[in-house]
Amino acid sequence: MNIMKKFLLTLLVIAMPLVAGAQVKFGYFSFSEILNAMPDRAAADRNLADLRIKYDAEMKRAENEFNVKYEEFLEGQRDFVPSILHKRQAELQEMMEKNVAFRKEAERLLKQAQDDAYAPLRKKINEAAAKVGSARGYAFILNTDGDACPYIDASMSEDATIFIRELLGMNN
Repeated sequence: MNIMKKFLLTLLVIAMPLVAGAQVKFGYFSFSEILNAMPDRAAADRNLADLRIKYDAEMKRAENEFNVKYEEFLEGQRDFVPSILHKRQAELQEMMEKNVAFRKEAERLLKQAQDDAYAPLRKKINEAAAKVGSARGYAFILNTDGDACPYIDASMSEDATIFIRELLGMNN
C-alpha cells in the first residue's frame, strides 16, 4: 500500500505543473466494488470454490492416511526393533513433509487460479475505465481502494509543487 501511495503522490506532483493554468478533470472509483458487483465474478467464485473443495478433499484424505499410519505406529512401537522403529518414524516424517508441501502447493495453485479467473474481469474494468476517461475528458482516473485517496474534490485542483518544495526546504 505504501508503494501505491508514494506512486500516486509522485504522479500528482508531476502532473500539477503541467496543468497549473487549466482545470483538471478527473474521475475516481472503487475497483473492488465494481469487481465484486460484476455478474461474471459469481461464476469465477463458483469455479474457485469447486477447485478448493477438490484440494480440501485430497488434503483430508492424506491427513486420514497419516493418522492411520500414526496410530499403527503408536500401537506397535514398543514391539518394533530399533531399525524398524526408525524406518517407521522416517516414513511418518516423510508423509508429514509431503502433506505440508502439498498444502503449500495447493494454496499457490488456488491463488494462481484466482488470479487467472479474475484477469479477464480486471481487463474489462480497465478497458471500461479507459473508455469512460476518454469520453468524459478525464486527465486520469483514480482507484480509491486501499485508502490511496482519502480525500478527492473533483471541483478543485491546485498546483501543490510550490508548497511541497517549501516544506522540503527546496525554495526555487
